[in-house]
Amino acid sequence: MNRETPIRVLFVCMGNICRSPMAEAVFRSLVKDAGLSATFEIASVGTGGWHVGERPHPGTQAVLQRNGISVDDKRAQRLSPTDLDYYDYIIAMDQENIDDIAQFHSTGRGEIHRLLEFAPSGGPLDVPDPYYTGGFDRVYDLVTAGCQGLLGYIRNRERI
Repeated sequence: MNRETPIRVLFVCMGNICRSPMAEAVFRSLVKDAGLSATFEIASVGTGGWHVGERPHPGTQAVLQRNGISVDDKRAQRLSPTDLDYYDYIIAMDQENIDDIAQFHSTGRGEIHRLLEFAPSGGPLDVPDPYYTGGFDRVYDLVTAGCQGLLGYIRNRERI
């Protein structure tokens, strides 16, 4: 790999307390297990500011803990226009997040995708928001499948 900067990955959902911090933690765990922690910079944000400063949802924390994954001291943050220029891969949880990102009218350099574009085919393309529906275990399974595929995609694309 001939990069001078880390590969920057940003996960985006609505409030940054359920899906995107879960994806951030799962992806960080996968990257660590692959021995690539020094190669990546990983973060998550929300498109709305309702939960800024809050810890991840208790359901997110519980499912991650059951699976041996830490969220450390994560606090919700809001997406800013500069994020679209800073991050290489901007990974949204659903189409509504993609639409919200598009409202920034940025010519950011980052690739924008939905996470489940990287999951095995035949499943949904949107990660459901467990804030409203519950189902944190199902969301964890979807996020894990998407993160595994995303890591493979980035490793192939970046030749690492």
